[in-house]
Amino acid sequence: MKLQMLARAKAFWEEDGKAKKKELKLGPDEDPLLAVKIEPKRSYIAFGCITAFLCVLVGRAFYLQCGLGTKFLQHQGEIRFARTLTVPAVRGRILDRNGIVLASTMPARSVWVVPAETEKATPQQLAELGKLLGMPVSEIQQRIARKQNKSFAYLHRQVEVSVANQVKALKIPGVHVSSETRRQYPDGQVSAHVVGYTNLEEKGQEGIELAQNKMLTGEQGKRRVIRDRMGRIVEDDWLKEPSDGKDITLSIDSRLQFITMDALSKAVELHKAKAGAAIVVDIQTGEILALANVPSYDPNERSDLSFDKRRNRALTDVFEPGSAMKPFAVAKGIDTGVVTPDTKIDTSPGKLTIGNRTISDTHNYGLISVRQVIAKSSNIGTTKISLKMDREVMYQMYRDLGFGTAPHIGFPGAASGILRDGKTWQPIEQATISYGHGVAVSLVQLVRAYTAFARNGDVIPLTLFKTDKAAQGVQVYKPKTAHEMRGMMMGTVEVGGTAVRAQVPGYSVAGKTGTAYKLENGRYVHRYVADFIGIAPATNPRVIVAVVVDDPREAGHVGGVVAAPVFSQITESVLRIMHVAPDRPDTLQGLVFAKEGGAKPGVVLAGGHKQQ
Repeated sequence: MKLQMLARAKAFWEEDGKAKKKELKLGPDEDPLLAVKIEPKRSYIAFGCITAFLCVLVGRAFYLQCGLGTKFLQHQGEIRFARTLTVPAVRGRILDRNGIVLASTMPARSVWVVPAETEKATPQQLAELGKLLGMPVSEIQQRIARKQNKSFAYLHRQVEVSVANQVKALKIPGVHVSSETRRQYPDGQVSAHVVGYTNLEEKGQEGIELAQNKMLTGEQGKRRVIRDRMGRIVEDDWLKEPSDGKDITLSIDSRLQFITMDALSKAVELHKAKAGAAIVVDIQTGEILALANVPSYDPNERSDLSFDKRRNRALTDVFEPGSAMKPFAVAKGIDTGVVTPDTKIDTSPGKLTIGNRTISDTHNYGLISVRQVIAKSSNIGTTKISLKMDREVMYQMYRDLGFGTAPHIGFPGAASGILRDGKTWQPIEQATISYGHGVAVSLVQLVRAYTAFARNGDVIPLTLFKTDKAAQGVQVYKPKTAHEMRGMMMGTVEVGGTAVRAQVPGYSVAGKTGTAYKLENGRYVHRYVADFIGIAPATNPRVIVAVVVDDPREAGHVGGVVAAPVFSQITESVLRIMHVAPDRPDTLQGLVFAKEGGAKPGVVLAGGHKQQ
C-alpha cells in the first residue's frame, strides 16, 4: 500500500516538472531554478559586501602584523603579565660625631598567615610558633579568627631573620614569611630622646628620625617586571633606581652621652625625683655634645612607651629657673654702668616689700658687694639692681638672650617658654623675673643664654648636628662684662658660695644654682625644681654643663645639693675625654668642703669623691 502511494507521488512530481519545462520552453535536462534571472544591481551589492569584508580582514591582518597595533598589544600583555613594582630606598643611618652608629636599618622578616589554610595546623605546631614569636597561642588564634574571611593576616612584623628561619622550618600550613626591614638603635635608652624612633613603615615618629625624616628616607625606585604564567620573572627593567637616604652625623658624643645619662639617672634615683635633664655644650661651636633625660625608653622595645617617657624634657618642658636667672640682670646692670662688681648693696634686714609683696633672702646678708650678691644668691640684692634699670631695656636683654622664643636647633617640639611683654611689667614683676620667678624657660634656652658668659658676651645658636665651623653670635653684653661675670660666678663654687659641690678637681668652675617652687593649679607649693648651670674651665671656657632635677623628695631639694654634684661628675669626665688641660692642678688631689658649704677636713665631695 505504501509503495503504491510513493510511486503515485513520484509520477505526479515528474509530470508536474515536465509541464513546467514545457511551459517555460526548457529542455528536458534543464533545472527550472537555474532559469530564474537575477537583477544586476543585486549582484553588484553582494559582490561589494563580500569585497569589503575581505578588505577589512586584510587590513586587520596588516595592522596586527606590521606593528601598527603594537602599543595596544603591549598594553594588553602588560595587563596580564607585567607589573611596576615600588622599590623602597634604604633609610639613612644616624651617627654620633665620631661615626658611631646610633640608628641603622637591618634585614628583618614578617610572619603572616592565610587564615583559611591554618585550619590544618596542629595544636603542637601553633604552640611552637607562639614560643618562637613570643605570643600566646590564644592571641595567634584570635588574629586568625578576626581575618577568617580574608586571605591575609599579619602575626608578627620585624622578626629577626634567625627566628623567621625557625618559623619556616616548622612548615605550618598557611604560615608564611616575607622580607622587610627594621630600625635598630644600639644605644637603646641612652640616646633615645635625641635619636627618636620610626614606626613599622620606617617613618620617623620622634626625635631626629622625625625632624630629618625626608633626608633619611630618600626616594623610592620603580622596577618593571614581566612574569610568565607560573609567576616567574622573565624580564626585569629599572624604570628608576632608588636613591637611598642620606646618613646624618649628630653633634652628640656617645661616650659623653652615656656619662651624662648615668650621672643623671643616679641623681634622680638618689633624690627620689620625678624626672631630670642634662645638657653638655661646646661653647666654641654651639654643638650639643650630650642631651639626656630621665625617665627614658628603649626605642628597640616600645611595648611600654608612655608619653611621660617619650618627653624630651630638656627641650619641651619649661620651668621657673630660680636663681640661675640672676646673673643676667646683674650683668646688664654692670654693662649699663648702674653698678660695678664692687658696688655695695644693702640687703638688710633680709626682707624687701614692694607693693603688697615681700621678697626675702634665706639670711640677712647685710651690706654686700655685687660679687657677693651672685655668690650668696641674694634675691634682695638682685632686685635692687634690676629696679635701677628701665624695664624695657631688661625685657630686650632677655629677648636677645633667646627667652620667649623657640630655639632653632632642628628638633621638633622645642618650647618657646614664657616671657611677658616688658611694657606690661609692674615693679614686682621686674623684680621677680630678675631672680627667676614669673618666667618659664627650657633647659636648652638657659644653656644658650649662658653662652654669653662663656664667650665674649655674645649668644650663639645651639645645634644637634656636627659642624666644624666656629659659631657666630649676637652681642648682648660687652666682652669685659662677660669676663667679670665669670669671675663673680666662680665665687658660687668656692667656700661660702651656694654650690661648693660643683667643684671639679683640677679645673676652675663658674656657675649658678637655682631652686624654685613648683606651680600647681596656679599656686606655689612646697615642691621644687633644682638646677645648676656651670662653665668650665672658667679661665678659658670650653663647655657649659646644665642639670635640672624635677621634684626631688629625699636627700635635699636645693640646686647646690641636688644638681651641683651631678654637674661635677659629668664635667670632670667630659673635660678629661676632650683632653682639656687642667687650669688648677693644685686641686687634683681632691676638694675638701663641708656638706652645706663650709670648710671641713675629711669630707671630700665632687668629682667622684666620697660624700658625707
